[in-house]
Amino acid sequence: MINVKGKWTLITGASRGIGRLAAIEMARQGCNLVLHSRRKEHLNEVLEEVRQQGVEAYGVEAELADMEQVERMCTQIDEAGTPVDIILNNAGLQIAYRNDFLATPYSDYDISFRVNTTAPMMICYHFLPAMVRRSFGRIVNTTSGIDLDPQQAGYSAAKAALSKVTRDLGMKYEGSDIILSLTDPGWCRTDLGGPHAPNSPESALPGVIVGAFINDGHNGRTFAAQDYCGLTLEQAVIRAQSQPAVY
Repeated sequence: MINVKGKWTLITGASRGIGRLAAIEMARQGCNLVLHSRRKEHLNEVLEEVRQQGVEAYGVEAELADMEQVERMCTQIDEAGTPVDIILNNAGLQIAYRNDFLATPYSDYDISFRVNTTAPMMICYHFLPAMVRRSFGRIVNTTSGIDLDPQQAGYSAAKAALSKVTRDLGMKYEGSDIILSLTDPGWCRTDLGGPHAPNSPESALPGVIVGAFINDGHNGRTFAAQDYCGLTLEQAVIRAQSQPAVY
């Protein structure tokens, strides 16, 4: 398990839900934080909370459906002189649940892919070169286990695409100290998951952050967060590293 004290983590969708919980836990581990939301003012409470752990933290904003805003956010982080060591691409958008799935509009795919696939990958592409220069990086992209459910076609297709490109990209860094992995939080009672989901947001930790702490050089694995519920972070890392490598 790596020591992240003093490193910098960028977390998207950090103002609430699982992203907020991940930010608090990373701060407990001594990690400095760049926290993203659509509006910086939404981050005021979580920024105050993580700073109480003695770490540095600041907020950035971007609408992830707008690639110009995503690029501007990444540039602002660079201009602040922040060396992003870890990325938790947590933010996502479930656009709709279409009972009449044959009437699914094309716009479901358009916005779903922009938010759930393109934006996180643009963030990866932006910060990976500097990770390579520093010979260290961890990226955890949030996917979904939704399957055989055409009512959520735009969302599930976009998450499946994110899984594919994350694994493809990760292969290029196999065996190095740059590790890309995926996490599936499970169906949780967040704004995205809704009030009837079986799992609490808290149950997704430490599983959604375990990929940031592994240290075995293997890329492309998917860590199902509910498999780690109730474990300490140290126990979760041991279990994660026992999972067979993809390649």
